[in-house]
Amino acid sequence: MAKLSAARQDRPSRTRDAADSPAQIQPKEGAHAPARGVAREAVATDLDRLIHERIRLGIVSALAVNRSLTFNELKALLKTTDGNLSVHARKLEEADYIACTKSFDGRLPKTEYRLAAAGRRALERYLNHMEALIRATRER
Repeated sequence: MAKLSAARQDRPSRTRDAADSPAQIQPKEGAHAPARGVAREAVATDLDRLIHERIRLGIVSALAVNRSLTFNELKALLKTTDGNLSVHARKLEEADYIACTKSFDGRLPKTEYRLAAAGRRALERYLNHMEALIRATRER
């Protein structure tokens, strides 16, 4: 551990130049007023980060158009691994966006997911934000 700490101390520190800051970037001549850009940034920061991640957005979207889907159906649809899907599904379940039902089909375990009401509302809000971003971009 001591060697690792010493190695980290020898590294040059990373500093961010003020010119790299988005607030310091000057608009090009003829560009829209800064207030408009601020509004676009505000819309972008309001996105639900829980849904915005690709796999979670896929899970919520797939469940929005299907009554329910099994773990294997979601895995095939999203082309992901067991571990990746289970981690993302658990995060959505902890947020009460999806409901999980575990049962057995004969001797085989079966995990089935449904979109909860809170998840449907969250997806609607997310889609509204994305549509606002698209409109703001096209207005430029």
